[in-house]
Amino acid sequence: MSLSINNGRIIFRFAVIFYLFSMFLPGFPQKQQEIPDNENGIGGGSFNEDISLALASLEAASLEATSLEAVSLEAPSLEAPSIETAALEPELLSKTRVLLYDTHTVTQGENISTLAVNMGLNQGTIISVNKITNTRLLQIGKVLKIPNQDGILYTIRSGDTLSSISEKYKAEMEDIKIANELFSDKLRAGADLFIPGAKLDWVSLQEINGDLFIWPVKGDITSPYGYRRDPFNGNRRQFHSGLDIRGSTGTPVNAAMAGRVSNTGSDPVFGNYVVISHHSGYRTLYGHLNAIKTKNGALVSMGETIGYVGSTGLSTGPHLHFMVYKNGTTVNPRSLMK
Repeated sequence: MSLSINNGRIIFRFAVIFYLFSMFLPGFPQKQQEIPDNENGIGGGSFNEDISLALASLEAASLEATSLEAVSLEAPSLEAPSIETAALEPELLSKTRVLLYDTHTVTQGENISTLAVNMGLNQGTIISVNKITNTRLLQIGKVLKIPNQDGILYTIRSGDTLSSISEKYKAEMEDIKIANELFSDKLRAGADLFIPGAKLDWVSLQEINGDLFIWPVKGDITSPYGYRRDPFNGNRRQFHSGLDIRGSTGTPVNAAMAGRVSNTGSDPVFGNYVVISHHSGYRTLYGHLNAIKTKNGALVSMGETIGYVGSTGLSTGPHLHFMVYKNGTTVNPRSLMK
């Protein structure tokens, strides 16, 4: 198009020069007057009129070409989006992809929380795919698998179907098949299945991060969970099934988590005690209390006072004996405390 425009301009300029040059030729006006109408070609008229019409046509053509050029210059670009631009489209980021892993070696100062932020993933995703049971035990130098999308690993159980797993985690069956590159609905018990978009339940996340319980009383741990020398018979070892937390007599003891008081009473070993039942199979016991400030069946909130530090029962001095049960079995309370 630019070539034709340039040609039109050249012709127009040439015609103007020719016309001006002709105007100054000797006898030009007289010759124009001597030309009969019937010799001017079809339709008659003077040579001067023909030149004027020609010039007007050329000028109109030039203006049209210039106008077309301007339109061409102002037309919006229809270039295809670049790869970088396409990669930022939200709808592309939200699409389920085939599961891929990268690796990351833990360095000093890193924890699951900072790793999740830096990797753009949920904490539960990193915890699940690496089968971490206690984030506080994450060590420098440990190599972690980092997936290319959020989700959790699920170990297939006997009787599971793709449909039942999809319904449990509110995930689309087709998304699960894409992520795991499944070409049928058949599943093998014991195998791991990645559920895109699924999250760890908040109880499991708090358990693993050690954020499930608050401290029932502020103080130093005088005897941890596990085997120790018997404080009443130094010649033998015994398993200590809770934490002993130092405290002054009369210091308030608070519920470590919300729940219902399932038992209160007095025991030769635990002295005055309170037992609270919580969700997810948890129970907590508070022993050696000086006094109890709750009753059976009461609903208590996290941090609510249920008694006071004492030294009742089999005790060497004022402290709180704090125990945590999970489905009837004692677990280390410290690993679950904020």
